[in-house]
Amino acid sequence: MKQPPQLGQWTTGFFCRAFVDLEAWSCAFFCPCIAVGRIANIVDRGETSCEEGCCIYCGIQWITGMGFLYSCMYRKKVRDMFDLPPEPCNDILTDWCCHSCSISQVYRELKNRGLNPTKGYKVIQQTVPQVQIMQK
Repeated sequence: MKQPPQLGQWTTGFFCRAFVDLEAWSCAFFCPCIAVGRIANIVDRGETSCEEGCCIYCGIQWITGMGFLYSCMYRKKVRDMFDLPPEPCNDILTDWCCHSCSISQVYRELKNRGLNPTKGYKVIQQTVPQVQIMQK
């Protein structure tokens, strides 16, 4: 039986080879704008669409070359959501030094905790069972 992910611990390491999670790795390395858009959609609970997140990332990257500042903001939000340590170092430095590895790790983290970025927030929200209240 697989153990549930624990608060305060990353479910995977920072450096991930393609064979561990091909989807997360390829999306982060070849289409980081899509990966960041998907992450933004999940983390912002649908307030930011995948397309909006993607466009914001692309705009920042195209104009300033510093798209890592946008993705680093979501790394911080995911760390706060699951009480994760800033490993291997602080978020800005992590995203700046190995941008694709950072995006891939955050993508895997959401996926491993049941929030698959490819599905989007609306689909995930609809699959959560509704609590039924019995009336007397």
